Amino acid sequence: MHRQSAKKHARADNTKRIRNRHRKTTLRTVLKQTETALAEGNVETAQELCRTMGSLLDRAAGKGVIKKGTANRQKSRLTRKLNALTAVS
Repeated sequence: MHRQSAKKHARADNTKRIRNRHRKTTLRTVLKQTETALAEGNVETAQELCRTMGSLLDRAAGKGVIKKGTANRQKSRLTRKLNALTAVS
């Protein structure tokens, strides 16, 4: 028999798994939108999405969904691409 506390942990783990999966899906969606905006040359849209992406990455890293270094690396890469785009425009 499983203990009551083990059943509670299993329920909590399932809830956390669903929440984390939603956060990761949102991150991937916004990342794809940002990459598309950068590729198309939409500076204003890309800047707005980069700010949103930075916020989402920081929140996900703070919650432990992704590692802090991963968040920093992705923010850095997006910022470099955005700076290259604005330098050309």
